[in-house]
Amino acid sequence: PRSVSAAFQEYLQHLGLQDFPCGLGSWNKSRLHALRRPRAEPAGLEEAVPPGEESPEALLELLRDQHSPWALPPDCSPQDRLLREVAVLAPELLRGSRIFQLVKSLRILDKGVEEVDKGLLRFQQLEELILSANHISRVTSAHLPRTLKVLELCCNAVGDLQDLCARPPPKLQHLGLGYNRLCGPSQEKHLTMDFWPNLVSLDLSFNSLTDLPGLVSQLSTLQNLHILLLQGNPLALTPTYRGFLVDSLPKLFILDDIHIWPEERQQFHGLARQPELIKSEARVVVSIGELKGLPNPEAFHLLEVGSEGPVITYSYCVTYEF
Repeated sequence: PRSVSAAFQEYLQHLGLQDFPCGLGSWNKSRLHALRRPRAEPAGLEEAVPPGEESPEALLELLRDQHSPWALPPDCSPQDRLLREVAVLAPELLRGSRIFQLVKSLRILDKGVEEVDKGLLRFQQLEELILSANHISRVTSAHLPRTLKVLELCCNAVGDLQDLCARPPPKLQHLGLGYNRLCGPSQEKHLTMDFWPNLVSLDLSFNSLTDLPGLVSQLSTLQNLHILLLQGNPLALTPTYRGFLVDSLPKLFILDDIHIWPEERQQFHGLARQPELIKSEARVVVSIGELKGLPNPEAFHLLEVGSEGPVITYSYCVTYEF
């Protein structure tokens, strides 16, 4: 399976950290010799530049000037800019395993990743890991750096949280599991304070969670939870869905991207103590405004009674997929 580590190596090649104007080469070969001398002082911006070479200022300008062919695109991440500029000012820091000490945010989006491998443990300063739009179905918590504060797994194939919760990162503040394959109630037991003591934001939107009271009983243990996304789950069709959540989770500030104001909280006060209002069924009314490409039924009434002409009968089957 394609791993996160393999995708990271491709990412580094795409950045071109060893190619002009980054890295070490003929454009700054005197700095290379200085690094090889014992007790060499770090190269500075003020040092004299030998003929035929470029100063660090000039190399940085090639990265930052949007008209330069070596400039990064305007929508690149801060991590991209940091690594490129470090590759100009201190390229020795990006050699070997040193580069893993510099990365605090790792974004690998839509790269066909299937495996969260133990190579991630080399990122000892990693705080943010974004792996959206891949093919990840299982996350082993033992492969995640303990320093993580943000873990985003939106648009993957995660259907079980057991491996993720075996030894989860203790400092995690945001967990993104939207657009996955979570089904209740077996997964709800993993969403408690015992696993996520510092969780502030949780995205469970567009999964297959169905048990609203059961889920709320687990989420109520998350003392720091302020942001919650549950839209797109079958349980969101419950008539008292929003009111029940607002009243059951008093520390919640935002639900499904909508701020919870004091007036709304007062409106739903006491609803959490009326679980009998929560029904495990929903009624959906479908209105068809217009049909095209079908014979007009009124044309059939033009035939005279007793006519020997052929009579054609049409019937249709309409299917709704939910």
